Amino acid sequence: MLSSGNGCYTGHRLIMLGILVVLSSVVGVTSVAVPRSNCYALDNSSHIFDFMILSLTVSQTSWKGHLFEFEGKESDLVVRFCKDVESRSQTGYVDFGRFDTSNHFVAGIGQVNFVQGFYEGDLMNCEQSYDKLGRTAQVNIICGSCLSRQCKGELGCICSVTYESSCRVLVELAIPCEKRGPRVFEGFTIGFHPRSWEIVYNGMTQLGFEKSHNEFSFSTEQTRVTLYMTAIASLSTLVQKPIVKVHPQNGLEVRLSGSGAAGNPPTTLSPTILTLDWTCTEAHTTPYEVEITIPVENYEPVNFTLTKMCGHRQDAGKEATKGWAIFGIISLIFFVSLTLFCCGGFIYKSRTQNQHGLDALPGMTYLSALLQTVTGGGHGYQRAEESNNPFMPAAQGTGRRNEVRYGSI
Repeated sequence: MLSSGNGCYTGHRLIMLGILVVLSSVVGVTSVAVPRSNCYALDNSSHIFDFMILSLTVSQTSWKGHLFEFEGKESDLVVRFCKDVESRSQTGYVDFGRFDTSNHFVAGIGQVNFVQGFYEGDLMNCEQSYDKLGRTAQVNIICGSCLSRQCKGELGCICSVTYESSCRVLVELAIPCEKRGPRVFEGFTIGFHPRSWEIVYNGMTQLGFEKSHNEFSFSTEQTRVTLYMTAIASLSTLVQKPIVKVHPQNGLEVRLSGSGAAGNPPTTLSPTILTLDWTCTEAHTTPYEVEITIPVENYEPVNFTLTKMCGHRQDAGKEATKGWAIFGIISLIFFVSLTLFCCGGFIYKSRTQNQHGLDALPGMTYLSALLQTVTGGGHGYQRAEESNNPFMPAAQGTGRRNEVRYGSI
């Protein structure tokens, strides 16, 4: 029989345990980050299954590469989970495809929960099949036990093997699917361009933005970052307004603006813009962490982290004044250049357009007048009435022809 002291101690432990459970569900939002291995899939309800962990009972073993063997009459078929499919016999083995790093792990239909595709197998006698991919295999995964017989062992087994041809095999595999992850908001993307997804792809935060990374930090001079969000049109109304948390709390001033900050629904045809204005009010040796959470109704929230270096203090007013000063200087240079160009064109039009040779040079008219004054050739030009006068003496005309005249070069 327990004493009263032990009963109180047990009661306190139960109360503390309940408080911890409540706090763990409220405090902190973990991002649905893309798994580091390609051995994962989303089921028909958009829940993620990461097969890096083999089972809840064997927590230190990975499904990836786990061997499943099916004994046949002439050869045995071996499936190495998320790696390859082989047909083994005494004469050797035949490769029926390898698990590609691209998305060949998808949700199934009906009683099949997941489907794995294996491609680019052996080419012998299979060069022309399936677009020259060689031998291929399809593994239909059933979460639980085989429909025909019970699996031996807790880690599952191959239920059946069907050869569609010598170049194509279908495999039915039963495994325990115990580790069900959070529900992912499929089709949601966030990037630095309307058609990019560097930060979030298919509802999962990409590596580099799932937590703070110094190598992904923005510089001090980067005072504004623009993000573009897209989603499936039928589910876009589920996206809500983003929430921002900064660590450390003091030293970095952050403001959100744009259609994304207002909670407008994003679509693939009309992405919403989330503008992040951040100013360093205090210098810091380590980057500031800006955690942005976008709640999604009935799904796990989309969470990602941006980091910024603050090598020195920034003044938002000075930064704006500096920008306007640069704009003013550029405008002044443009205005002065335009004015000089217009004046030069006017002078050329009014003075030198109808002149040719040395007369078109600037200042040549004044130089000619100066030379005429110095040499005393003020009467160098002959009047019109004198040249047309029939009574003008011939000697006078001859003398004038021998004079040196200036005034026109």
